[in-house]
Amino acid sequence: MPTDEFIVTPWHVEGEIDYDKLIKRFGTEKISKQLLTRIEKLTGDLHFMLRRGIFFSHRDLNAVLNEYEKGNKFFLYTGRGPSGHTHIGHLVPWVFAKWLQDKFGTNMYFQLTDDEKFFSKQNLSLEETKQFAFENALDFIALGFKPENTKIIIDTENIKTLYPIAAQVAKKINFSNTKAVFGFSNDTNIGMIFYTALQSAPCFIEDRPVLIPLGVDQDPHFRLTRDVAPKIGKQKPALIHNIMIPALQGPGGKMSASDDNGTVYTTDPPEVVKKKINKYAFSGGQPDIEEHRKKGGNPDIDVSYQYLRIFFEPDDNKLKKIYDDYKSGKMLTGELKAILIEKINGFLKIHQEKREKARNQLSKFLLENS
Repeated sequence: MPTDEFIVTPWHVEGEIDYDKLIKRFGTEKISKQLLTRIEKLTGDLHFMLRRGIFFSHRDLNAVLNEYEKGNKFFLYTGRGPSGHTHIGHLVPWVFAKWLQDKFGTNMYFQLTDDEKFFSKQNLSLEETKQFAFENALDFIALGFKPENTKIIIDTENIKTLYPIAAQVAKKINFSNTKAVFGFSNDTNIGMIFYTALQSAPCFIEDRPVLIPLGVDQDPHFRLTRDVAPKIGKQKPALIHNIMIPALQGPGGKMSASDDNGTVYTTDPPEVVKKKINKYAFSGGQPDIEEHRKKGGNPDIDVSYQYLRIFFEPDDNKLKKIYDDYKSGKMLTGELKAILIEKINGFLKIHQEKREKARNQLSKFLLENS
């Protein structure tokens, strides 16, 4: 693959992503300073993921805010394809969705697509993807969502609710559309071909606007949804996209639940986290200490710094000091990794406790079939 090329699809991310190019390729809008100012005015503050450009792109966010200012509430929807255990990259849109929910007082729907992962993963049974769905749900609940305004949808459990909506969507999408967007071929199973209709269904579960925080790789599904929405008398869903969270091994691609060495799972014990970061986290440092002290490191490519920037260090002043110290050579790679290890393990200690408590709360969150 040429160095300036990259691949971003719902099932495959490869190469070093140029997000400005991706915005043009996907036809989305960059989040402007004016839009950030508008959000801050409405919410009273600005989430650090917005300040730092972790959420960088959108579709029709202004339209949703226009309706909100008129007194018309929107709802939130995001999800997860349960192909394995939850990793720290999955948490990014969920944590941001929790902030949006708190600030705007919205309902939240979280879709677990156990069917889609069964269709797309040759090595997983439907029983396994459903079990992962229930396990992933615990991580979502552990972030502080409340059952009064948050519902979890599991496709195979809630098909009675989803299917009438999905049928309306499916009737307006032809194979040519899906083939053009996803590159499907004649040997693609028909479950995959139909699947976008099912992922679209939660967009229309309430008769009001929806805002979807999601990884930008999932945008193609909702391009089709947005095309279909007016044809079935519904509003187009609005989207806000986050960047891809890199694997531990560094630039190119994204963290994947199927790559143990490149991934920090929410269930990892402290010693495993420490080992993974120390052994696998891509370094922006110099080959030896003397050279590092002299030339400094490159935090912009260092995975430990990026994880702090994306998720684990919300304090801008602390993050800037880490950046400056590492870039000047004052801070060594081992010291930077130690900071990240402490941050991740501190977060996971609390998260894992809440995750276990969530087992007793799960039934309260599950959507009842209508």
